[in-house]
Amino acid sequence: MMKLYIGIVFASLILSALAIAQPAGFNYDEAKAGTYSLPDPLVTISGKRVTDAETWNNVRRPEILQLLETNMYGRSPGKPEKMTFELNGIDAHALGGKAVRKQVTASFFGNGKSLPMDILIYVPTGVKGPVPVFLGLNFGGNHTVHSDPGITLSKRWTRTDPVNGVIHASAKDRGSAASRWQVEKILERGYGLATIYYGDITPDHADRFQDGVHPLFYKPGQTKPEDGEWGAVAAWAWGLSRAMDYLATDKDVDASRVAVVGHSRIGKTALWAGAHDPRFAMVIAIQSGEGGAALSKRNFGETVERINTSFPHWFAGNYKKFNGKEAALPFDSHMLIALIAPRPIYVSSAQEDVWSDPRGEFLGARNADPVYALFGKKGLGANAMPAVHQPIMNTIGYHIREGKHEVTAYDWDRYLDFADKQLRPSAAN
Repeated sequence: MMKLYIGIVFASLILSALAIAQPAGFNYDEAKAGTYSLPDPLVTISGKRVTDAETWNNVRRPEILQLLETNMYGRSPGKPEKMTFELNGIDAHALGGKAVRKQVTASFFGNGKSLPMDILIYVPTGVKGPVPVFLGLNFGGNHTVHSDPGITLSKRWTRTDPVNGVIHASAKDRGSAASRWQVEKILERGYGLATIYYGDITPDHADRFQDGVHPLFYKPGQTKPEDGEWGAVAAWAWGLSRAMDYLATDKDVDASRVAVVGHSRIGKTALWAGAHDPRFAMVIAIQSGEGGAALSKRNFGETVERINTSFPHWFAGNYKKFNGKEAALPFDSHMLIALIAPRPIYVSSAQEDVWSDPRGEFLGARNADPVYALFGKKGLGANAMPAVHQPIMNTIGYHIREGKHEVTAYDWDRYLDFADKQLRPSAAN
């Protein structure tokens, strides 16, 4: 076990001021974060120490993957036996000629049911050969990532209003989340973007495992996942892998250079997708907090019990065994991040987002370093948390910026810089 003492790194006055806007009844004081013990990612269940990459890949990595799968995210089915892809439209001169826009429907089948999932893809024009692509889920429908009138409006659940019931997509929502995606910026840098509405895979509602992908895989008489089976986060990650199945067939996409990206609960999803599916060449986890990059054993911000109470459908039922018992967790976020080794990963935080525990996110990344070292890689390579707007860009990247729980142009500038370093053929890893 690695003993870690928590010192006061953020100024107490700053944290106290920022905590005012956060949920009450939780700790936002570094002085009260206490001490804790992290499981050593390099010590196997049998007590043997891992000293080489081969043993990590063949012994320890599968152990950690199973720990997380059994106790937190839940078991997911593999690729469905029957799955189809249909190209619904292509515009070779989209966005004023800056992009080729494709819209593809992936359909999954099982138990006499079917489920469609719409993938929106932009690739830049004027670029030779297949391009690297950022793949991520969106929160409001594909039409929200850009005002482009050619994007098909989502036909499925978007959100539920307590007064008016289910609200579906409308044209007024076009481009409502454009600032989070920076489509033109991505294209100008020579990258493509693929995105899917997360509600296509499973609605983000407690006890709503009847409307999404889960029923396609239920056993006879089953109506909800068993305690060790996939919750919503694992289902969303499963959908990202199915999108990867399609991208591997698209001649305009370099499937060896697909980065999976996500913010908040979808940041947790991106981490699990990247850990579970090694085809993703890079992972970007944005303010993923508890259940993502932040260490759960820290007494800071959101807790295991709070996330399982507020969002009981996100994780496997088994995760609730650790409500109020973080010390008993046989894993933590540094081990989740380590599963991505030796591939590059970028973790980012925001100064005012203390609910997500920025320092805990940094520490989750930092404590994955020993695994990256097995592969001769420099992980995060920093013991001290960097100052605001001072990014670290080794094989593990990290920054904290000013502001709140959001995705900004500054964030995307850093992710693109990191991708230039890690995904371009001349990248020095």
